[in-house]
Amino acid sequence: MRRKIKRKLRVIVLVQTNLIPPDTLDGVENKEKELWRTEYDVVSTLRGMGHEVWPVEVRSDLGVIREAIEEHKPHVAFNLLEEFDGYPLFDQHMVSYLELKKQNYTGCNPLGLTLTHDKTLTKKILAYHRIQVPRFAVFRLNRKVRRPNRLRFPLFVKSVSDEGSVGISQASIVRDDEKLKERVEFIHRQNQTHALVEEYIEGREIYVGVIGNLKLQAYTPWELVMTNLPEGSQNIATGKAKWDVEYQKKIGLVTQPAKLEPQLRIEFERLSKRIYRILGLSGYARIDYRFTQHGRLYVLEVNPNPQIAHNEDFADSAEHCGVKYQALLQKIMTLGMSYDPMG
Repeated sequence: MRRKIKRKLRVIVLVQTNLIPPDTLDGVENKEKELWRTEYDVVSTLRGMGHEVWPVEVRSDLGVIREAIEEHKPHVAFNLLEEFDGYPLFDQHMVSYLELKKQNYTGCNPLGLTLTHDKTLTKKILAYHRIQVPRFAVFRLNRKVRRPNRLRFPLFVKSVSDEGSVGISQASIVRDDEKLKERVEFIHRQNQTHALVEEYIEGREIYVGVIGNLKLQAYTPWELVMTNLPEGSQNIATGKAKWDVEYQKKIGLVTQPAKLEPQLRIEFERLSKRIYRILGLSGYARIDYRFTQHGRLYVLEVNPNPQIAHNEDFADSAEHCGVKYQALLQKIMTLGMSYDPMG
């Protein structure tokens, strides 16, 4: 699957249902509020770099990908898919399809996606390697909610599989068995998934972006800060905090380089690369941590193919390391074209 990288590339960009971006921002009041902003940033930037780019909307039929490959003969498929037919755990199968078609693609390989989509499996693998994760339990659909004795309050309740903070709010932190039961049943009812319950770790929320296949680079650790939270609220990335621009302004949400001692920054970056390798990731990913006041690092989640819109965390941390947005997208494509699924 190795191909000689050319200056001008043919690129198909795989996007989800209804996320084909417009050609221009004429008439768009605020791009940051639009669901297709990542797709727009990628497509418009690649075109501005001189590449030939065709967005491809993938709904519930892989035939559109096959047709796009046959028609455009792309050097690389830029993968922005997070679901298939509305189901968020099927994107790894679409990547497998690209490999079966011997089509180069950006981002993570099927095995890495499969391991990290199962948040409980990820935690078990990391715990086996003596990497700290919060104690946790899974509460399955249609089962009675019984808290294991090993889990101590406060607890944090979320979907075992959904991404993007779906179903997460301040009410996700529970402090007694009655609230635990209510929140688990809420996740079962609203998300239609099993519920993952883990001990809530008080501390700073820090993200580390990692990019590469064999040779890895970790970007500047990035911190989520909320400067105007209501009294009693915790600094957690709720769905509203992640996606509601007006609410972000209200709570003073900013993400910025984490203020860390040099040796601690090195530790974050070293551990992030180790996790990336343990889980067999490729392309690029983001590792989410909690850092306690006692100096302990807990891994919360591992996110392959994270959000790469311009001015989002991953791109900002890359730029802080001197990698501009155009160079970041070019590097992601270069990694996709050099990745060997058999190697």
